[in-house]
Amino acid sequence: MRIDDREGSSNIEDRRGARGKKAGGIGGVIITAVVVYIMSGGDIGAVINSLLSQSDQIIQPQSKVSKQDQRYASLVSVVLKDTEDIWSENLAKYGIRYHEPKLVMYRGSTTSGCGTAQSAMGPFYCSQDQKIYVDLGFFDELRYKFGAKGDFAQAYVIAHEVAHHVQNELGILPKVHKAQRGASKKRANAISVKTELQADCFSGVWAGLDEQKNHILQRGDIDEALNAASQIGDDTLQKKAQGYTVPDSFTHGTSKQRREWFYRGFQSKSIDSCDTFKKL
Repeated sequence: MRIDDREGSSNIEDRRGARGKKAGGIGGVIITAVVVYIMSGGDIGAVINSLLSQSDQIIQPQSKVSKQDQRYASLVSVVLKDTEDIWSENLAKYGIRYHEPKLVMYRGSTTSGCGTAQSAMGPFYCSQDQKIYVDLGFFDELRYKFGAKGDFAQAYVIAHEVAHHVQNELGILPKVHKAQRGASKKRANAISVKTELQADCFSGVWAGLDEQKNHILQRGDIDEALNAASQIGDDTLQKKAQGYTVPDSFTHGTSKQRREWFYRGFQSKSIDSCDTFKKL
């Protein structure tokens, strides 16, 4: 993806200069949460608050930022700017004014409107404060732990979280949260899968429209995004973690579903093709 000498977003909160102290006694639960909530959308405050205590935070200075970290930060800023432009233009066609979200970059942990953001939770969107939270260390995990290499794999992660904000702007997330309240675990998970796959599709829409307008893509970029979507499918993650899958526990969709919905959005360049709630 072309990012050099390109304009970045002004909606970045860089909190890498401080890190929080993790609450103790939750190691095993955090590991489980990594699988369940990687790239999670919507309200995760109840879970985060059950794992972490904000009162145990200590702010400490961080070591000098590496060149790789700066590369990550530049990519995040450029991608966020592109999403701002594309979604503002696209939603205006539907008579919707797009309110640009803030993106918080951090290392370790920080506070959010949904509770304490901790690196092990992965990137997430908090609808309570309409901010996206990204520990830049996740990009190292994406590359080395999940085998999803390349700039556009990282861009896909950011675009997916922005897509949850788009869902919020469209009034989809509030309906999702209402439907999940009081639902059985199986039913709530099924709703979550539909929500996450729609965000994958919206991510593809953004990529298609951005390429059409700005010619951002380089050879292999779409393959990088498709590979990233595949590597973080519920079935792939569960097989790696425990050797078998439990479909009723899926919250984000299978690798195949995630690839297919991203590519559907990329080809169509229209959010109208992303109605996962009807097609699933």
